[in-house]
Amino acid sequence: MSFLPIVAWPVLVVLVLAGLVAVWWNPSSRTMGGESRPTHWRLTAAVVLLGVAALRPGLPGDEVDTTAANLNVYFVVDTTSSIIAEDWGDEQPRVAGVRRDIDAIAAALPGARYSVVTFDQSTRVRLPLTTDTTALASVTETLLPEPTEYSRGSSVTEANDRLRTLLEQASQRTPDRGRVVYYLGDGEQTAQGEPPPFTIPAGLVNGGAVLGYGTTEGGRMKATRARFESSGEYIQDPATGEDARSVISESTLRTIADQLGVGYLHREAGADIGPAVDGIDLARYGSSTEIEARKVRSRHELYWPLLLGVGAIAVWEAGAGLAALAQTRRRKEVSP
Repeated sequence: MSFLPIVAWPVLVVLVLAGLVAVWWNPSSRTMGGESRPTHWRLTAAVVLLGVAALRPGLPGDEVDTTAANLNVYFVVDTTSSIIAEDWGDEQPRVAGVRRDIDAIAAALPGARYSVVTFDQSTRVRLPLTTDTTALASVTETLLPEPTEYSRGSSVTEANDRLRTLLEQASQRTPDRGRVVYYLGDGEQTAQGEPPPFTIPAGLVNGGAVLGYGTTEGGRMKATRARFESSGEYIQDPATGEDARSVISESTLRTIADQLGVGYLHREAGADIGPAVDGIDLARYGSSTEIEARKVRSRHELYWPLLLGVGAIAVWEAGAGLAALAQTRRRKEVSP
């Protein structure tokens, strides 16, 4: 058992002693014939119970692992028009799956620093490294594709140069922190020619995964305007005049995974995020001078049963007082 007193011990002792003095050395009780001994003992019990409750006694609970991840986590997100193809789950846009997976990964790696890098025709750092999960959630929630009228085709490896720079800078500034990369996209190459490879030097990526979204049947995409407003109309295939469909390219995604030195996972609605984070070496990247791995024990508080006892005594005393008052009135009524 352990104690977490609400005030310093000396102060608590003085308060309890003062309460006992008030109970037993009541001048009015001596001048008015005194109170019953049972009342004194009940009030004494109430003072003692309050004093013990103020000590906040507790028992150790289950051991809780609060190890913080000493990691830099980079989310590299495809924001071309195909990210809103409606073949995720119940005809939702793929970006819905991307958002859920980013949130789930962040929850699985508490204490990490997160960065969001998006790419379409160009690459942008939407969120510099931060531990602020609220900022991460805000950026994730506002992930939208490039405006349809500006789309001219893009490469699935567009983010290579920017990602390499970010990883090199992190390696120089905080070499003790792990660097984890999650590439989230559908692998659809819309720029002319084969995509150039990712050229990340060995050792800069310490884990992560390429996460693939979409189906082989493909999904339609609603057009977006310059202000990221949906037009309600679907993008048309100029060759057929029909609604264009985006199809996942898992072979391309596997190639990207090999280039980054991570695994590939095809994502489906409702799938657990565990396989995407299980391979991260938290035994190696689980502590630092900045974020320490630690074990804490939850406590089972015991003060509240004591307060219930005080409440029961208070009800008892209130009832006794009302009974005494009623008896006094009856005596006055029958007295001449």
